[in-house]
Order: sequence, then C-alpha cells, then structure tokens
Amino acid sequence: MTEDEVVFRGHPNIRSLHRRTIEITRDTTLSLRGDCIIGVNANKSCYDLNSSLQKLLKQDDVLVYIEIIVGNNQFTITGRGDKRLSLSNKHDIVIRKSNHICPRTLSICCNKASSDIYKEMVFCLRDPKTKGIFRIRIE
Repeated sequence: MTEDEVVFRGHPNIRSLHRRTIEITRDTTLSLRGDCIIGVNANKSCYDLNSSLQKLLKQDDVLVYIEIIVGNNQFTITGRGDKRLSLSNKHDIVIRKSNHICPRTLSICCNKASSDIYKEMVFCLRDPKTKGIFRIRIE
C-alpha cells in the first residue's frame, strides 16, 4: 500500500456545492465562487505528493482511495488513476467525477463530489481553525 497525506485548513467561504469536483488548495484565501473547494492553506499540491504515489497514480485504471478526515468525521471517495496525469500543479489538488485531466487533476471517475460531503463536515470546515486531512491511498 502506498499513501500520502495533505493537511489543510477550513475557511469561512467554504460552501462545498459543486457536483463534479472536490478541490483543496495551497492558497490562503477563498472567494464564494470556489464552490468545489473544501480546504485552503494545504501543505501539499499535486506536485508535492511522494514520488511512489505519483508513479502509481499515472497508471490506467489503478484504484485510488481518498479519505477526507475532519475531527471525528470521515468521508471516503474512490476514483481512478490515468496515464495522462501530469500531477504538475504546484497549488491545487482536484479530484473529478468526469475523466477531464489537467495539471491539477489527481484522480478521475470519482464516485463523489463536493456536494456529497456530509453537511456537518462542511459546517466544521467553515472554521479557519479546523484542520483537515486529505489522505490518498493506493493498495
């Protein structure tokens, strides 16, 4: 099993309404337009993930397991890797229900999006003091 963790923070403008994607960003600010963003001030982007995980993510049809952990709440997502992934973005991580790929894309064909996240978790993520973990795992 190969995994990596990204630590991020909450923000008052987190809405978690997008039906196709989930994003976390290294940026410290967030406008209301960023309705797929669930965390800011992340300690890593796609570019910063460990190299063994990146190598596996760049394989077609590899299963990717993502856990978002906020306090006692946990939200699990499954998706796929793809040989077209570059993982070269130095600011963001995006997972997608679609098969669209850009430098920010970590996983495609995911089974959940931002709008699926539990409302109690979203409420917690509106507090800038809240710390979240975005755990990426490939078995």
